[in-house]
Amino acid sequence: MSEQSKSGEFANLRDQIRQFVSERDWDQFHTPKNLSAALCVEAAELLEHFQWLPSGSADELGPAKLLQVRHEMADVLVYLIRLADKLDVDLSAAVSEKMVLNRIKYPADKVRGDARKYSEYKD
Repeated sequence: MSEQSKSGEFANLRDQIRQFVSERDWDQFHTPKNLSAALCVEAAELLEHFQWLPSGSADELGPAKLLQVRHEMADVLVYLIRLADKLDVDLSAAVSEKMVLNRIKYPADKVRGDARKYSEYKD
């Protein structure tokens, strides 16, 4: 998928979220701090579905739980997109920038198959 089409998808989602928020007069509550807190709460709700499962695969979740996970994932994305909107962050560009940094931190030839943090593997 091209950068432009990813940005377009995020813009479309952002516009849907803006309209939803506007219809309810909720913008007054959507400070970056509040959106960050809401994002963390939704991420925790997502994580709760995987608690105590061996791996959290789709088979372990089953169809009903998988639907709940899908909705929690959507909540996380909505708050992330809303936060990016409030801070004027282009998420597609931010991901591209971060991938460049990650490639430097985690050179494939050094970390392939190693899940440790970049500061823990040897040169």
